Amino acid sequence: MTTLLFPGQGAQTPGFLHQLPDHPAVVATLAEASAVLGFGVRDLDDAAALQSTVAVQLTAVIAGVAVARALADVGVAIDAVAGLSVGSFTAAVVAGSLSFAAALPLVKLRGELMAAAYPRGYGMAVFVGLGETRLSDLVATINSPTTPLFLANFNAPTEIVATGAIVALDALIAAATQAGARKAEQIAVSVPSHCPLLSGVSEKLAQALGDIAVTAPRLTYVGNRRARVLGGAEAVIEELATNVANPIRWHDQTTLLYELGERFFIEPPPGKALTGLISSAFPDVTARCACETPLSTLAYLARRSIAPS
Repeated sequence: MTTLLFPGQGAQTPGFLHQLPDHPAVVATLAEASAVLGFGVRDLDDAAALQSTVAVQLTAVIAGVAVARALADVGVAIDAVAGLSVGSFTAAVVAGSLSFAAALPLVKLRGELMAAAYPRGYGMAVFVGLGETRLSDLVATINSPTTPLFLANFNAPTEIVATGAIVALDALIAAATQAGARKAEQIAVSVPSHCPLLSGVSEKLAQALGDIAVTAPRLTYVGNRRARVLGGAEAVIEELATNVANPIRWHDQTTLLYELGERFFIEPPPGKALTGLISSAFPDVTARCACETPLSTLAYLARRSIAPS
C-alpha cells in the first residue's frame, strides 16, 4: 500500500516545475492547469513569481497532481493521501473528492484571500527542540491584540511552527533560543496561516465551496484539522474551508496513517520535509521524495511494499 504526502507552501525552489519528471501525465497536467487558469503555469516557478502566495499555492497543487498521475500511470497503486495545508487540496483531488479543474480556481482564491488579509508584517517561524507545552507558555507571554501569535503546525512532538505578527515571531525566536531550542527561525511564508487571524478567509472559502461539486473520497484521506479519516463530502468541505484558520496536526495525521497499516510513503514535489518527518517518527517505514527518486524506482518500491512476505 502506498500513501502520498503532499507538501504545502514554503518548499518551492525556483525552476521546480521545469524539473518535474519527463512523463506524458506531467505534461498533460501542466497543459490542463494552464487551460483552466488562462495562463502558462510554467511561468509561476521563477524566483520572482514564487514571492507570491498565490503562485506558491498553485504550483504546490499542480506539481502534486502531476506527479500523482504519473505515479498511477507507471503502476503505483495509491491507497491513502494526506496533505499539509494547501497540500490537503491536492490530496482531495487525488482522492477523487474534487476535480482538478475545480480545485485550481479555489486554490487561487485561497491564496488571493490570504495575501490580501495580511499583505505585510506577518509570517511564520519553525521551532525545533521544545515541546508543545513549553512553546505554548512562551507564546502566552507574547501574544496580545497588537502582537498576535499562535501555534500553527504540529509537525512532530518537538517541531512546531508558530504564526502571527513578525514582531511577535521575533520575540518568540529570541525566547525559544534562550529556552534551549535547537532551531528557531522564520520560514518562507508571508501570511499568518492556520490561526484565527484567517477566519474571514475560511468563511469565504466555505461560500465558494458551496458552488463546487465535492464527493466522498475514493481513497483513505486524512485531514489536517482533526487528523481523522474524511469519510464523506461534508467532512472534505469542512477540511478545505477551515484548515486555513486552524492548527495542523501533521504528526497526528501520520500517526493515524501508520496505525492504519501504511508503511510506504511518497512525497511528491516540491519538497522533502514530510519524508524526513515520517522517517524520524517511524523508522520502520519506507519514505521517498519524488523530487530525488525516479518514477521507475518509486514504482519498484511500491510493488515491493505489497509483495507477500
